[in-house]
Amino acid sequence: MDNEWLLFDRVEKIKQIINQYGEDNFYISFSGGKDSTILHHLVDMALPDNKIPRVFSNTGIEYNMILEFVKDQAINDSRFKIIYPKKNIKNMLENVGYPFKSKQHSHIVGIFQRSGKSLSVRKYLKEVEGNNVICCPKKLQYQFTDNFNIKLSDKCCYELKKKPFKQWEKENNKTIAITGMRTEEGGQRMGMNCIVMDKDKKIIKFHPLSVVSNEWEEWFIKKFNIELCKLYYPPYNFERTGCKGCPFALQLQEQLDLMEKLLPNERKQCEFIFQPVYEEYRRIGYRLKPYKQMKLLEEIRWINTL
Repeated sequence: MDNEWLLFDRVEKIKQIINQYGEDNFYISFSGGKDSTILHHLVDMALPDNKIPRVFSNTGIEYNMILEFVKDQAINDSRFKIIYPKKNIKNMLENVGYPFKSKQHSHIVGIFQRSGKSLSVRKYLKEVEGNNVICCPKKLQYQFTDNFNIKLSDKCCYELKKKPFKQWEKENNKTIAITGMRTEEGGQRMGMNCIVMDKDKKIIKFHPLSVVSNEWEEWFIKKFNIELCKLYYPPYNFERTGCKGCPFALQLQEQLDLMEKLLPNERKQCEFIFQPVYEEYRRIGYRLKPYKQMKLLEEIRWINTL
């Protein structure tokens, strides 16, 4: 009954918010993953004949199967739209900066690289007292020196997703994004509200799934026989998708190992795009296996082919 009650609650919430602000103002930020696929079906349950666009940004580092899944949806449903960032991802990362560890870490290192040891940098390094819940790991403090020469930034998502969406919003006169973001995912989403307002108290984002759990999603998928992208089924069994090979991923090594086995060409693409970060991760033994261990594994793979 709890699952049924939450379904009723979410359907009613979607009806209320969309009817209150007008369907013509909304679009769904569609990633092709589990959350946004559930959101797509949930909105149709709430408003069966809605014309709300489902907008997918093909960043260039989406899994091929995700892109195929979105294109298949678009064949039978004209509400699905695919947009493209206008920047080459490799050139963008070289100019703007690479992701490393987390958005917060990359942002603060970027501040240091541009402006030196500002107050926010010193607080992150715990050189002065502050209210920072998260501080820089000792292993990465060397990045706040002139000897570290990889340009870092937290703007990758902005350049490849947020910026193209903002442009599409402007061109199509849409002001409110509906997303599949959930607080259970953790990180910066933990304190997320269902409704997000701008400084003028105008709604700009709506997160209907913010309160739902993994267990509820699995119940919903099974109950309504929801078809997901092939990556969520054997032999892949992905729990999450997102940008492939993203250096922010906590389980990056496991992700790359799986890609090496099942999606080798996409693994090579990730190595090319994120090469400086991957090399640094391996050099310091952070998130990726150190070079010596990698070399040993390569030798084992070579022996197994004999």
